[in-house]
Amino acid sequence: MSVRLCGHDALMDSNTADTTEPLALRPADPGFEEELAGFQTGFTQRPTVVFAAASAADVAAAVAYAAAEDLPVGVQATGHGLPGGAEGGVLITTKRMDRVSVDPVSRTARVQAGVRWGQVVAAAQPYGLAPLNGSAPGVGAVSYTLGGGLGILAREFGYAADHVRALDVVTADGQLRQVTRESDPGLYWALLGGGHNFGVVTELEIGLVPVARLYGGSLAFDGREVDPAAVLRAYERWTRTVPDGLTSSFAAVPYPDLPGLPPHLRGRHVLSVRVAYTGSDGERLVAPLRETGPVLADSLRVMPYAESHTIHSDPDFPHTYYGDSAVLSELDVEAAASVPALAAADAPVMSVVQINHLGGALARRAPNSVPHRDGRFLVRLLAMADRDTARELLDPALARLAPWTIGRALNFAFGAGDRTEGLYDPETRKRLAGLKSEHDPANLFRRNYNLTG
Repeated sequence: MSVRLCGHDALMDSNTADTTEPLALRPADPGFEEELAGFQTGFTQRPTVVFAAASAADVAAAVAYAAAEDLPVGVQATGHGLPGGAEGGVLITTKRMDRVSVDPVSRTARVQAGVRWGQVVAAAQPYGLAPLNGSAPGVGAVSYTLGGGLGILAREFGYAADHVRALDVVTADGQLRQVTRESDPGLYWALLGGGHNFGVVTELEIGLVPVARLYGGSLAFDGREVDPAAVLRAYERWTRTVPDGLTSSFAAVPYPDLPGLPPHLRGRHVLSVRVAYTGSDGERLVAPLRETGPVLADSLRVMPYAESHTIHSDPDFPHTYYGDSAVLSELDVEAAASVPALAAADAPVMSVVQINHLGGALARRAPNSVPHRDGRFLVRLLAMADRDTARELLDPALARLAPWTIGRALNFAFGAGDRTEGLYDPETRKRLAGLKSEHDPANLFRRNYNLTG
């Protein structure tokens, strides 16, 4: 197999059946910077070579090249969840691998490595089906699922990883393998929750759920008119009353005073409760939240599933951010009362606070390595700042939650690649480390939240 590298070829053997010449760019080559560009702009990626993969055979060639040159491998689809900056090594970009196919009879979809969730939602919609996607349509479906996948309907259906039927993966030996629970239960278990530690997943077969419409949206309050601690307290009480099928989160978001924003949001510290529910009694269930205080905005409604991204309205433009998370056994509201203040309009750095209600189907055991299923809440903190500035702000807030913290969430550790503690419970971490030694003994796949770190 030949690899087209900067105008010359590096030849290597491969056991894969296909022959291809994947485009490989070095720093001096035209298009190198554009190939690296992703959603996260705060961390510099400077690989020795970036492979622009368009097929599984391209990925296999890139992995074989990295192994022959003893270079670490990283993977990037959309660049949302980078573990941090990196120098040297091989980066495989998968954004060209963007094919989606839906089988409405088996209620499954085949999703290539560069596919974004919005594509899967659109492909499934004509059949009255939906994937277990997250809140942002621009996020890559594969990386999201390998990290667990906490989606819009998570309390009803569980993690996205719980619904994976099969994975096509290029392992450290350069082989393209299809992995199922039956064919290789150990590797299947490790891939789903272990992130990119075990290979480059080129395609997933995922289960879809029969959801065409849902009740969803948000109730927003002005943080200058309503005590943020009171809203958080009301939200925590409310979560104790709702059925397992209702998924929700609390958020505190500062909106800058910019002309492009709706007038009712400009310059405000907005507190909101986001809701997604497939039942028929949504209005009754959310009624107690309306008594929290004057409502600034109300977008709750019955909507087509294709509009579910409007529940959170996540930003769709690249920017700088650093973030981390804490999975909590309980939400002590008094201890957490000051956390929403991180997102106040007068905070030193623009930050976002989100608290997800866990439990329900998320607590069910599954044949994968997604940890901390006994958590009741997930606190997610983001700061639009460089790493050091962000940590000065976020670390004290996370420390206040330490007595109730049972771990961290892999998908919501943005830029904290040198900190792997808490991402797994000790038993899961030990088993993952053993499988890592078996399947990637040279630790080729280490540009991630690495299990040997």
